[in-house]
This record gives sequence, C-alpha cells and structure tokens, in this order.
Amino acid sequence: MRGGGNMQGMMKQMQKMQKEMAVAQEELGTLKFEGAAGGGMVKVTVSGHKEVLDVVLDPTVVDPEDVEMLQDLLIVATNEAFKKADEHANSTMGKFTKGLNLPGMF
Repeated sequence: MRGGGNMQGMMKQMQKMQKEMAVAQEELGTLKFEGAAGGGMVKVTVSGHKEVLDVVLDPTVVDPEDVEMLQDLLIVATNEAFKKADEHANSTMGKFTKGLNLPGMF
C-alpha cells in the first residue's frame, strides 16, 4: 500500500492542528475586549467567548428621564466589544481553516 504512510502523516497533522485549535480557543476565553459608547461614558467588557464581564457607566449618563438613550449606549458598546472579539477570533482561528473552505468555520 503505497499511500498509507502519507495518510498516517496527514492524520498526525490533523491531530496536531486539533490540539493547537483547542489551545487557541482556551486562550481566546482569557482575553478581554472593551467596547465604548457616548465618548467613553458607557464601557462594556466581554471575553473572547462573548461573555459580558463588566459594564461601567459614568453616573452622568444615568438619566431617569431618558432611559432609552442609556439602553442605546449599552447596545452600541456591547456590540463594539463583541465585534472586537469576533475579529480577534477570526484572525486567530482563521489560520487553522485557511484554504479549507469549510462552511460555518471562522
């Protein structure tokens, strides 16, 4: 069987890549990404696994007469933080799937 050694080498490469991907995923969860809105009056920090870790509000942005503005600022800041996390995940994890053209992968 002439191609057996090549297949075995390919399997080893795949196992190595899987381990590297697992390490990269774990590291991604330890990273923090911050989004801000309202000139920094609202800040949201998320993990690389897209978990909200912290929300900081400048007291001056809390206006009981305009709750909608605060809600909008929270949405903007959170989406910005998630976008940063996504961009980092795509650049980090994308190296593993580059050229494979797998749907649904980074």
